[in-house]
This record gives sequence, C-alpha cells and structure tokens, in this order.
Amino acid sequence: MSSADIRPRLRVAPGGRIGGALTVPGDKSISHRALMLGGIAAGRTDISGFLAGADCLSTLRALEALGVRIERPAPERVVVHGAGAAALRGSGAPLDMGNAGTAMRLFMGLLAPQPFDSVLVGDESLMRRPMERVAAPLRQMGARIETREGRPPVHIRGTPALHGIDFRLPVASAQVKSALLLAGLGANGHTRITEPAPTRDHTERMLGAFGATVEREGLTVSLEGGQALHGASVRVPADFSSAAFFIVAGLLAAEHGLLLRNVGVNPTRTGLLEMLRRMGADIRLQPHTQEAVEPTADIEVRKSRLSGIHVPRELVPLAIDEFPIFFIAAALAEGETTVRGAEELRVKESDRLAVMAEGLTALGVENHLLDDGLWIRGGGGFGGGRIDSHGDHRIAMAFAIAGLAAREPIEILDVANVATSFPGFLELARSAGLSIEAR
Repeated sequence: MSSADIRPRLRVAPGGRIGGALTVPGDKSISHRALMLGGIAAGRTDISGFLAGADCLSTLRALEALGVRIERPAPERVVVHGAGAAALRGSGAPLDMGNAGTAMRLFMGLLAPQPFDSVLVGDESLMRRPMERVAAPLRQMGARIETREGRPPVHIRGTPALHGIDFRLPVASAQVKSALLLAGLGANGHTRITEPAPTRDHTERMLGAFGATVEREGLTVSLEGGQALHGASVRVPADFSSAAFFIVAGLLAAEHGLLLRNVGVNPTRTGLLEMLRRMGADIRLQPHTQEAVEPTADIEVRKSRLSGIHVPRELVPLAIDEFPIFFIAAALAEGETTVRGAEELRVKESDRLAVMAEGLTALGVENHLLDDGLWIRGGGGFGGGRIDSHGDHRIAMAFAIAGLAAREPIEILDVANVATSFPGFLELARSAGLSIEAR
C-alpha cells in the first residue's frame, strides 16, 4: 500500500443544497496576535472567541515555554497573565511551531530583541517554507538570525540593542510587516515600514488596543520603540478565511440563503467579497455596531449565477488566503477568469497555484498555470476524481466545497491539517447540507 493510500482523506458525494445559519470558528490571525501581545503586555489579557486549532495552540505552548502563565477556563476562552516583554525567559528546547507559518514569522520579530537565544522549528511542511523574507530585514535592525538555506530551523541570537529601520517591503506581506513591528516595539528609535499594497492590519489594530501608538500614513506604518503594552480584553470574531468556504458554498447551492454569523470583516481581509460581487454574487452584509478592535458583520449569501472576471491586482493582497476557494468559484463561473500578481501563493503551505491547477485539471476544468497566477475557463462544472491536497488545509476544504457542483464523487487526500485552521469543519459542513465523510 502506497503512502498516498494511507493518508487521511475526505469523500464528498456530488450535488446537494445548503442553508440555515452557521458560526465558523474564531479568526486564526487575530488569535495568534492576541496571545503574543498578551504574553509581552503587563497585566491580564482576556481573549474570547479564541481559535482552539493546532496552529494557535502551537503559539500558546511556545509562550508557556517562554515563561508566560496562561489559563484556559474554556476551549474558546484564554486568560494570559503577562508581566511585560522583559519577563520572558529562554526555553531550554526548540520552540515547535507545528504547521503555523504565521507563528514562526511573528515569533522571529518578537524574540529578536530578547536577551536570550531561541530556536524555532516546525512540522515537515513548515520546515520547507521560506523565512529569509523576515530574517533579512530583521538583520538590518541588528538581529542575529540564521536559517538553513533560507528555511527553518531558525536560530535567533538574542540582541537587546536592535535599532529601528525604514524598510520598504518588496512584496506585500502582513506577516513580514507584523514581525518588523514586533521587533520595532523592542528596538531603539523609530521603525517605519512601507507596503507596495495594503495588507491585513490586525497587528496595528491590536497594538493600539494594548496601549501602543502606531502611526499610519498612506502605505506607511510606523511606531516608536520602547513602548510598554498593557493587558486588554480581546473579542476574536469568526474567521473570514473560514467563512469564505461557506460563502462560496452558498453561492453554489443555497437556494433559500445561508447566514454566517459574527464574521470579521476587516477591509484589509475582504477582497474576496469584492471579487465575488464583480462576478455577480448575491452577498449581503449586516454590520454590527458594537465597539470592538475588529469590525464584524453577519453575511448572507444566496445561490448566484457567476461570470468570469479579470481580478484587479490591487485586490490580490486583500484575498491572499481565500484564493483556493475563489478558484472553485471561478471554475463554475461562465467565461474566463484570470488572476495575476499572486506569486505569494507559491510559498504557502503548498504551492497553491500549482496544486489548485492540478486539482482543477483532475476534475475536468480547463486552466493554465501562470508564473504569478492562474487562468481558468469556467462554466462546465466538475467531474469527479481524486485530489491530492498536498497536506494543505485550504486546498482540501476548497475541493470539499466543489462537491456541491460535481457530477461524481470527489476524494481528497492528505487532509489531516484541516484541523490546524478549521476544527469542526466536517461537522459544520454536514450541518449545512454537504454530504461529506472522513476515511
């Protein structure tokens, strides 16, 4: 029996309708950041709506290894007892980030100005992912960081005398921006970062909630080093990236509508909504008015007739994690869809451009893989077949949703990492109306 035959898999029966009201788990990006800032803040931080998935638990355990006291009175509630950044202590063992690329890159910035050494490792997939995009600018700040041919393990030699820099990001990346802001918080002087295009601003918003002053002017964000953080209450909204799978599912099969509750609708995250609306999607937002660090809304979607589009490049960074499910929508839209400027997708948990192209081809969808994107001719629906997700949770979930428009069953291989970002995906999908089972 080959390794492909023993990997965990999903089987999705063709067709079906969905509807009702759903609440997806808490936002992964915000959960990571709330833990980290709570860990270096002085005082108590209460986090509600926490995503208790494997990625965020890797961040939690790493902070505990660094001496932070953390309580979990409930699975989705975390209390962090921070004593300030100076109270962190070195771990006697490497810090294991599991599959969490966000955690590894942000910890590089968090730990670079500390007075102790650290080593960051991860699972097989994470150990193949590039880290020099963070390490290189941190070295400009005076950090001493070593990688293995640009990849983990990441060795960080504690350097308390970092200095702020004026850095222009060559590629739009919220993870690089966030790592530099965290390093800048513990550095001397001013750190200024200019983006080529807007990226998610969760770190800036949350730094403000913890008492730091962060300045924004156009595409430039900056802060002064040495600012102290104070514990805060953080309400984590439902994850937009997780809701995205059901947004597209609703467009495919929700004749009477599907409601997604309390979803984070930060405008630096919701490029997918604009892309789908340009395709003709029936999507309606009911914004919430209560004060919070992040804007939230209920999202209602209905089955829609979609048309292909050429995606504007400025929307790409605002939907970078949602492209696997967007490509499913594009494959069902009448006409051609083209995405360019999305080379960032090649360095995610998998090469998402190549893996999505491979999977679409397996289901009979005409497409062409580009250096920085994908061209798709849609409208023909999906056949059935076997999809190798290459261990990428977003690829696996995207092709699970494709089953709603398939003519034959779809089998998806290597799906163990779905739990890293979306615990309970199968149960929620079944409750909405998908016919899906694990094998």
